[in-house]
Amino acid sequence: MQLFYTPGIDPSVSQYFLSEEESKHAVRVLRLINGDAVTLIDGKGGLYDAEIKDAHPKRTILQINSVKTEFNKRDHYLHLAVAPTKSIERTEWFLEKATEIGIDEVSLIICQRSERKEAKVERLNKIITSAIKQSIKAYHPVLNEAVSLIQFLKQPFDGQKFIAHCADGEKLSLAQSLTKQSRYLILIGPEGDFSPAEIDMALQNGYKAITLGESRLRTETAALEACFEVNFLNRI
Repeated sequence: MQLFYTPGIDPSVSQYFLSEEESKHAVRVLRLINGDAVTLIDGKGGLYDAEIKDAHPKRTILQINSVKTEFNKRDHYLHLAVAPTKSIERTEWFLEKATEIGIDEVSLIICQRSERKEAKVERLNKIITSAIKQSIKAYHPVLNEAVSLIQFLKQPFDGQKFIAHCADGEKLSLAQSLTKQSRYLILIGPEGDFSPAEIDMALQNGYKAITLGESRLRTETAALEACFEVNFLNRI
């Protein structure tokens, strides 16, 4: 299956022009020709079966044959707020794997102990786009610009809210806390974990403390573990 990401496509059209970048990839790299079948995803749940009518390296014309809406739509919503790692490659790895497993939204949060204070969202979005094409997902996860944890905690969220941390205190596992087929927001801190003040602030804003197991996990591993657990618990 040759799959292309086409966020600007209109479900009502019968013909579509690939962007210059995607056209070049289709014709010069994949060597596709007129009559070849391709699949398109719009990032909003639409999956399109199409056929190449004019394989042009700058403006390939496609004939849309059928459209599936809400393709593989999930019955839950997962939003992870994660502190970007000192090595941005670790954050990239997390975004790639979480997209393949299943995630709806990611927010980058800057905490007191964060060693990285910024991240290039444009590049990270390209990682996500590549991952949805790899895993054939019609929904493109939302990636939000980095903000301070204090700012983030002020944002409203209609659903279950959790903070995963390693400090002492009463904590439950996700399995003990999670309500199936719901909306979830989980906070994952930086390499040095959340500070005691940040944990208290989150608890005061309605977040519940959770543990992700007995092992001390890296930030990106903890975030991926939370992603896996939510998806797994909603399948069983």
